[in-house]
Amino acid sequence: MTQADLTSRYSAVMMNAFGAPKRVFERGEGVHLWDADGKQYTDLLSGLAVNALGHAHPGVTAAITAQLGQLGHVSNFYASEQQIRLAERLAALTGDVGARVFFTNSGTEANEAAFKLTRLTGRTRIVAMEGSFHGRTMGALAITANAKYREPFEPLPGDVTFVPYGDVDALRAAVDDTVAAVVVEAVQGENGVVPAPDGYLAAVREITIEHGALMWVDEVQTGLGRCGEYLAHRWSLSVAGARNEHSDDEGPLGDLITLAKGLGNGFPVGACIATGAAASLLQPGQHGTTFGGNPVAAAAGNAVLDALEGGVLDAAREVGQWLADAVRGLNHPLISHVRGRGMLLGVVLREEIAAKVADAALDAGFIINAPRPDVLRLAPPLISTREDLQPFIDALPGLLTSHA
Repeated sequence: MTQADLTSRYSAVMMNAFGAPKRVFERGEGVHLWDADGKQYTDLLSGLAVNALGHAHPGVTAAITAQLGQLGHVSNFYASEQQIRLAERLAALTGDVGARVFFTNSGTEANEAAFKLTRLTGRTRIVAMEGSFHGRTMGALAITANAKYREPFEPLPGDVTFVPYGDVDALRAAVDDTVAAVVVEAVQGENGVVPAPDGYLAAVREITIEHGALMWVDEVQTGLGRCGEYLAHRWSLSVAGARNEHSDDEGPLGDLITLAKGLGNGFPVGACIATGAAASLLQPGQHGTTFGGNPVAAAAGNAVLDALEGGVLDAAREVGQWLADAVRGLNHPLISHVRGRGMLLGVVLREEIAAKVADAALDAGFIINAPRPDVLRLAPPLISTREDLQPFIDALPGLLTSHA
């Protein structure tokens, strides 16, 4: 069936939560997708930073297939070796031998779990960031700053204070001994790919330790290689006295760390990791999930980690830097600057034409998006090569100029 036929069928049965689909895709391989009319596209968005290893990755496909043929689901009254192994590997990423993991099906659910953990501290106040995005369920929405998302569903869970992202003085003024947690992203992806200023995460760590609050880091979009590291919030920052006592690794370490997106390379899986004293907060009966951490999801996560251990992170850092430099090197009058890290980049424009440029790119066979009116987001698969991405660089000046 054609794109038009399938789009009509979609509109007849789907709730209008997303609007009409821009394309109906039939298959993918590596960094490419093909739509229902057979047109090929280069994917520079990775399903919103999900397909870290590209489409139909053979290792992930084989792991899912083998596990589903052996054991698909047992509920969380029981466990599987795949689940235990994935939890061990994720906990080890923190450098904290006491870290503990709760599995979910998505990043939003991981943040819901973290929200509930903050309540178990005996405090209720949360300090969140302006420009933040943490999900669409009621708890995650309560700590998401965008009024457009929040207002139709108010009243939301309360006792949340928003402060300007990156403003240490504002954060210090907002946090006292009544705060349960400060929730922060290492890069605000939905706000237009805005990285935390140098030293800011270290300041968050220092302030939360001073007041006995949890540092909750949302790594749903940034973690597991997207920014060139397993955990983006642990960049090489000077943390002075703010380092957690339970970790010897460099960089600030969150008490709560939420992951999803790239963890399953398209298979739904998320995780909430707790370190230090936070690891012992959750007790039997206080939270649950039917599908979280099922053997197939865990197999997908283990396959992704296997691939990341094979040099993918180094390549992602190198190609991500090349991509950022290539866009800067265009010296186009409509490009203000490029920001981000690794394979998560924001091309900041001098005019609010990002949505039109993204649509034109799609017509030209390139998948990107516009998280802000003046920002193009690039989040290609971590396996992308310069040769994969060069055609987009060649096409970008014309896409920009045609919509100036």
